[in-house]
Amino acid sequence: MARIRSSLWTLSFSLLLIPSLAMAENTPSASEALAAMKKAASYYREKVAVHGGYVYFYSPDLRQRFGEGVASEDQIWVQPPGTPTVGMAFLDAYDATHDQYYLDAANDAAQALMYGQLKSGGWTNCIDFDPRGARVALYRNGKGKGKNNSSLDDDQTQSAIRFLIRLDKTHNFKNEAVHQAAQTALDALLAAQFPNGAFPQVWTGPVDQSLPVKSANYPEYDWRTEGRIKNYWDMYTLNDGLAGSVSAVLIDAYQTYGDERYLNALKKLGDFLILAQMPAPQPAWAQQYNYDMQPIWARRFEPAAIAGRESEDVMETLLTIFEITRDEKYLAPIPKAVAYLESSVLPGGQMARYYELRNNKPLYMNRKGKDYYLTNDDKDLPDHYGWKNNPKLSRIKDRYRKLANSPNATPSRRKISESEVRQILSDLDEHGRWITTFKDQKLVGDQKFRPGDQYISSQTFARNIEALSTYLSGPN
Repeated sequence: MARIRSSLWTLSFSLLLIPSLAMAENTPSASEALAAMKKAASYYREKVAVHGGYVYFYSPDLRQRFGEGVASEDQIWVQPPGTPTVGMAFLDAYDATHDQYYLDAANDAAQALMYGQLKSGGWTNCIDFDPRGARVALYRNGKGKGKNNSSLDDDQTQSAIRFLIRLDKTHNFKNEAVHQAAQTALDALLAAQFPNGAFPQVWTGPVDQSLPVKSANYPEYDWRTEGRIKNYWDMYTLNDGLAGSVSAVLIDAYQTYGDERYLNALKKLGDFLILAQMPAPQPAWAQQYNYDMQPIWARRFEPAAIAGRESEDVMETLLTIFEITRDEKYLAPIPKAVAYLESSVLPGGQMARYYELRNNKPLYMNRKGKDYYLTNDDKDLPDHYGWKNNPKLSRIKDRYRKLANSPNATPSRRKISESEVRQILSDLDEHGRWITTFKDQKLVGDQKFRPGDQYISSQTFARNIEALSTYLSGPN
């Protein structure tokens, strides 16, 4: 009987171990992750790339290419998730493996970007290698023509600079072409900073350094019909996360090159964000300001208003600037801004993209034909724009509290679970592709994707390569 009880106990213990043993057997090995990463990277570099660069989406047969709209065979995209995004993924892979193949792939992407660097020092969203192409611009290499608009819209120039800075460091600053392209872009970016610390959306050369420094204020004229500026892109801009993406460039530049100019520019940007906070009763931020620091219109569906999403980006940027400088003045604007935005959250829990100046009514745009008109009604809104957003205020408050209570705390590293890696390995097909199927209708630039459409995504490629690289780098 004792032997039976012992055998039963042993069997029960073994059964308890089976799930653990199964999990251990399913743990992705380094060799599996390495093989998948090389297979995917080889396909992307050797089959997908054009002139060393990339766009957003590809049809599975690679016959169709999409950036902001349909891309020709000679066009690549700078704006994320285009060429810099993919280039960064290759650098992640190189850092994790020290495999020269990934550095060569990153160099290819850099060559493509350097071809399309504008005479003004930055980039626009697309690079056209056809001298007679529809999107060709005035390239620094002399092979282009037309516009010379270096753009900070949607992380265009910023993403290119950050990639080149990182690649420059990877080469120990010995690749002269990469180093010069990065320095040229950074010099141009510094020359585009206004006296008050702001940046324009677009520049073609150094900005006016004689402009006065003022605090944000409400316009006295009727902002609905007056005060519109055709070249709004020359004004002080916070639209589409500009503050956060520019601050990331300045931080990378300072930490990589140790040049105090970049730290000073970062502080100056933070000072502008303090100045740009609107007074009571709406202590938040607008998308765009004129030189008198009053909210202004941008595109015809972007009114002069308090902007919820941009206000969140500003607060996150101020927190980041505090992390670098440890100057508490960059924390001071946040509590009252959070309190105001929390009081402005809509009944459904979302935050409006715009709030009307002074009276704080949620503000939207609707249209008849091609004409837009202001409305406080959120029914039947155009579907090409994010009129409402899920607020990130809880995350901002948590980060604020951590920094205020533990100012020397450092950001934690992203964690990659084994289940996430298993899914990434499972999703890779026999050709080395991660193919995604649209579940809902989606508008990308001018291109509409329908439910069931399949595509290869640069964003998915970069995210998965980054995850595998992190996994291979050791415990996280």
